[in-house]
Formats: sequence, structure tokens, C-alpha cells
Amino acid sequence: MSLTLAEMAEAVLRTADGREKTALSHKYAALWRESRAGGTPIPLGTANPPMQPARPARPELLNPRDVPKRKPGSPEGRKAILHAIAHIELNAVDLHWDIVARFTHIDMPLGFYDDWVKSADEESKHFNLVCDRLEAMGSFYGDMPAHAGMWRAAEDTAEDIMGRLAVVPMVLEARGLDVTPGMIKIFQNAKDPETVAALDVIYAEEVGHVAYGAKWFNFLCGRQGIDPKEEFHALVRRYFPGGTKAPFNEEKRAEAGMPPDFYWPLAEELPPAWS
Repeated sequence: MSLTLAEMAEAVLRTADGREKTALSHKYAALWRESRAGGTPIPLGTANPPMQPARPARPELLNPRDVPKRKPGSPEGRKAILHAIAHIELNAVDLHWDIVARFTHIDMPLGFYDDWVKSADEESKHFNLVCDRLEAMGSFYGDMPAHAGMWRAAEDTAEDIMGRLAVVPMVLEARGLDVTPGMIKIFQNAKDPETVAALDVIYAEEVGHVAYGAKWFNFLCGRQGIDPKEEFHALVRRYFPGGTKAPFNEEKRAEAGMPPDFYWPLAEELPPAWS
């Protein structure tokens, strides 16, 4: 019997190994694209996603304050940066499939699922690009500890689709737009064009993920007749009390549909996991 989209999403969430998870993600994203292009329709269905996705035995997950700090200019520091990015990207794969699996009871246009399946597919590519670079440097994902706090936003918003959209794409992924240019500069200075090329791909595509969050957040606000800016501020204060942290990449945030009056009023200290 063919799987529904929600069941496909749950299957990805229940796959532990990063390479296997992303291979399944690519497979299901391709099937969904084919169905939407005129192939055999895939129903949305329902699923029972786990509160936490399956994870490999390594990396060891630590409290953010316990993750060792390394100098970014050193070879080990650059490996640590890539390891942290790989960890973020693997979590992002699960975050995007989780929003597909968890909220099918809410009446949304099929374009909502198109966007998050595409995002999950791209995050899968990002994870593998970064893992390839780690392996070229003699390392691998799991070689270093990572922080355990990244799934907290998903747990906190498991029953609130608007909270999920506000916190994950519009705060956490938007933060990626702020910090990625600096990381690209580190690898440019290290004369590592292959890693720069990988980070350039990630940077360009993350704009779209933030944009999908802003689009569907505004869609839901419009359907309920509520002010998007005020609702965004209320949800971030509820689910992400650390706030947002300057400096902001205002150009890329604007490109993603996030005006400054959304994030500047919340500009306080971010938790260490995202700084």
C-alpha cells in the first residue's frame, strides 16, 4: 500500500542515521514533486510523528554551555563550525518534515506542503554538502559533541502551527541569514573554495525557507483577521523568550518578506545555541 505524505514524513523522522535520513528525504520529496506534476496523487493522510526524531548514537549531545569552544581561525575551529552547521541542517530536515506530519488536521493549501517538502529536500542536500566537506578534512558528523537544545522549539510548538512558523523559519532560520556571511568569510580567508561554494548554496536557499515561514504565517493571520506583526511578537515572546539578536541581515530578511519592525522590537539576547 502506498504511503501518504504524512506517513512519508513520519518515516523520515523515525530514521536515525543522517545519510539514510536524507536519502529517504530526497526519495519522498521526489515522489511528492512527481505527484504534483501530474503523476499518481499522494494523499496528505495523517501520522503519529514522534515528539523527538530518531538520532544516531553520535554526536554526543550536550547542554549548549558545555559544548567546547574552538578558535574559528584554526583548522580544528573550522571543522567545529562545519560540524555545528551539519547538526543544524540535520535538525532542519526533521523540522520541515515534522511540520508536514504534525499539522495535516489544519486546512491548508497544497502549496503549504510543496514549500516544506522542498525545504526538507534542500536541507537534506545541505547536510550532505557539509558532511562531504567534513570528511574531506578528515572528520565526520558525530566526531564532535553538539548541543541538545535545538529541538526544543519543535517540542514547545507541537500543537501551535503559528508558533512553529514564527519560531523556526522566522527566528531560527532567519538567524542563519545573519551569521552565514561571517562563516563564509572565515573559509574564504582559509582559502577553502569548496566549503565556500557549499555555504553559498546554503545561504541562497535559506532565504527561501524564511520566506515560506513568513508567507504562511501571514496567510494564517489573514485568515483569522489578526495583525501579523503583533501576533509574531506575542508568539516569539511566548516560545522564544531570549528574543532576537542584532546585527541583522536586513537585506536578506527583507528579501524573505520580514520587515525590520518584526524583529527589531525583539532584539534582545539570543540563547548561546544560536549565537
